[in-house]
Amino acid sequence: MKYILALDQGTSSSRALLFDEDGKIVASAQKEFRQYYPKSGWVEHDPGEIWESQEAVLKEAVSKAKIEYSDILAIGITNQRETTVVWDSNSGKAIYNAIVWQDKRTSKFCEELKERNLESYVRNTTGLVIDSYFSGTKINWILKNVDEAKAKAQAGNLRFGTVDSWLIHKMTDGKEHRTDYTNASRTMLFDIDTLEWDEKLLMELEIPNSMLPTVQSSRSHFGFYHIENSRIPILGVAGDQQAALFGQCCFEQGSAKNTYGTGCFMLMNVGDQKVTSHTGLLTTLAANPMGGIDYALEGSVFIAGAAIQWLRDGLDLLDKIDECEAMALESTNEDVVVVPAFVGLGAPYWDMYARGAIFGLTRDTSQNDITKATLKSLAFQTKDVLEAMEKDSGIELKSLKVDGGAVSNSYLMQFQADILNVPVERPAVVESTAQGAAYLAGLEVGLWNLSDLQKMQEIEKVFQVGMSVEFRKTQYDLWLQGVNRSRSWLKN
Repeated sequence: MKYILALDQGTSSSRALLFDEDGKIVASAQKEFRQYYPKSGWVEHDPGEIWESQEAVLKEAVSKAKIEYSDILAIGITNQRETTVVWDSNSGKAIYNAIVWQDKRTSKFCEELKERNLESYVRNTTGLVIDSYFSGTKINWILKNVDEAKAKAQAGNLRFGTVDSWLIHKMTDGKEHRTDYTNASRTMLFDIDTLEWDEKLLMELEIPNSMLPTVQSSRSHFGFYHIENSRIPILGVAGDQQAALFGQCCFEQGSAKNTYGTGCFMLMNVGDQKVTSHTGLLTTLAANPMGGIDYALEGSVFIAGAAIQWLRDGLDLLDKIDECEAMALESTNEDVVVVPAFVGLGAPYWDMYARGAIFGLTRDTSQNDITKATLKSLAFQTKDVLEAMEKDSGIELKSLKVDGGAVSNSYLMQFQADILNVPVERPAVVESTAQGAAYLAGLEVGLWNLSDLQKMQEIEKVFQVGMSVEFRKTQYDLWLQGVNRSRSWLKN
């Protein structure tokens, strides 16, 4: 038996999963790592800790499976996107903590870029909006605020990478500086038409080209990982949301998935022709199973599973995440609205100045009611994105494929189907992100073909619509009221 190893480097933990020749998970390991909040709105990770946790779970998964490293045909990598690492090419060490995608420190600089009338150029070139979410302004901040960074960059001695590039750098002992099209398309520096770094944006953000990785297909050779006399090729790389799209086999135009992780991300494959959004969605690059690229529309919800963690860690309303389903089912209150805009609102609003709020509180509001409203907020935010997606693409969604940790919550999945008015398909394997990375590497090494991938898809449950038209409208209108009142909270 031969295996594919998938590394899933996420926002709150690093994971490793081993897939056998039938596409089944035979072993996995996970390790959380620290989140750093040095100032309000700032979020950082220690790049060394990211690598150490990822390497530790890699070894743990192989040990659990009781296999040799020589049994692994290839490695696939998927990663938290936009998170920015800058390292010294001589020492190989990061010069500053990784600035996480959730970080808001560059909001003011984003406003300056808008004042320079760069919005339409960024939209047309990169498919993105000007926002602190993306990597470009984070690189600019590091170059301006870390001692000697600018001089080192100008001398050609600094390297930038999203987390995939950082892992590849570490796994290949500094020999390779590479990324794939999906991760490059999240930097706000990459032309998604020409598939090259954009010189104008590099100049505007004062980033030397020498810092940037080589960009290549998600399904290609990124280097070798050497461990215990084995030389394992890294043959698949994709940002986590594009990996999940691939793992759900959304290869056809109009197919879509929603991932419920720390954030919530809906992607729709729109084929090989770029679709420009007019409703605040992003146009991004997706992995094509034949080794090329497709385009996708994406709606990014910044806070999803993180809102449930907040109930546990911030408000102490529950001891374990999996308690929230039973708590929601206990509640009969439908009037409380939680808007979890802790780091602003993503698509389709793109409001960096919105902040979280709870509406509809009365004296008898319970912790169950707040928990239920928080769960519902994930589904409402997904509906916001889907409505925008259907307008942009002209495609009416027939069903939604879902994945990520929160999909085990059947209350949430049923409410999602009800509020969207489309069936929700929960797969037997909800590890679609890691599965996508494994599929890419497995295709490239010749273990599987396209037909094999589609046969390996299993649906565990379909949640059918059971909500009346009137109640759906009442619930969604309440949500929109809450969103409108939380917007621009910090603007003045």
